[in-house]
Amino acid sequence: MNTLIAVIPGDGIGPEVMAQTTRIVDLVHPGFTFETHALGAEHWLSTGEVLSDETLARLAQADAILLGAVGAAPGSTQIPSGLLERGLLLKLRFAFDHAVNLRPSKLYPGLPTPLSDPIVAGKNIDFVVVREGTEGLYCGNGGSVRTGTSEEIATEVSINTAYGVERVVRYAFDLARTRNKKLTLVHKHNVLVNAGGLWRRIVAEVGEKYTDVTTDYLHIDAATICLVTQPDRFDVIVTDNLFGDILTDEAAAVTGGIGLAASANLNVSGTYPSMFEPVHGSAPDIAGKGIADPRAAILSGAMMLDHLGFAKDASTIRAAVEADIAATIGLTRSTFEIGDAIIAALG
Repeated sequence: MNTLIAVIPGDGIGPEVMAQTTRIVDLVHPGFTFETHALGAEHWLSTGEVLSDETLARLAQADAILLGAVGAAPGSTQIPSGLLERGLLLKLRFAFDHAVNLRPSKLYPGLPTPLSDPIVAGKNIDFVVVREGTEGLYCGNGGSVRTGTSEEIATEVSINTAYGVERVVRYAFDLARTRNKKLTLVHKHNVLVNAGGLWRRIVAEVGEKYTDVTTDYLHIDAATICLVTQPDRFDVIVTDNLFGDILTDEAAAVTGGIGLAASANLNVSGTYPSMFEPVHGSAPDIAGKGIADPRAAILSGAMMLDHLGFAKDASTIRAAVEADIAATIGLTRSTFEIGDAIIAALG
């Protein structure tokens, strides 16, 4: 059966990094059909459309989605704030029930990091954040009254369901079993007593069936400290939507920067396509210069292959990227040169 991959190159450097990703994925695993969809800031500016129902229906037919990056230049007044985030990215996540946002973080030997030498010396810093993707404060449950006046009231309500929490927690436990068998829940249950209490209870209940996995807990503020003082203590972190959004960017910063940070938005039931994307933005300041690092996008392509059941091909790409990182630390290369080097390292 033909496997259809929907490709959204997006804006800025998105098309540049996505071109390297698709050519490497196609080389390692020939036979995919890549279908390109023009979505993002430029698409909205030229058409007034963010994501039509017709395009959404077509994307639903894909086996997976590869996204480059979307977004206009910082400070641009042409794109209303939140238009692309809610109208495209969050709309895809909610429409396709992307319950799990998965972000691996690994400090490759020799890469520059803001962490001090005693913290990283001899340490294996390699962990994954499992972030809930369809609930929490990102649901859009809230509003504003007396808007624009001195008496304005604005609310954002965090939605947490037992169903939504349990499926992401169960996914995190299953993932921990394949790694170092340690799971850390991050929340703030001493202040957010309702949502935090729900998360703690479900982790405890699900954990009873995973006696081989060790569990611990950190408040979100303590977790942000530990990420920069004891990053090697983590294996699998599970947390809610907002906390996960913050932690994963911090994790990327301490493990070499967002230029190497890949991610997946997973539909855990398989009823809709999952989406794979680099964490970085569209970087309009360097768009068109051919200097963007495509390795985060390429690693996202490897995550896609894993998800589709092609683990050997995914491992081949990851090994080539790691070999390229080890051999080229400190070198300045073009986007295409990096792609060529990774292809050469495929063996």
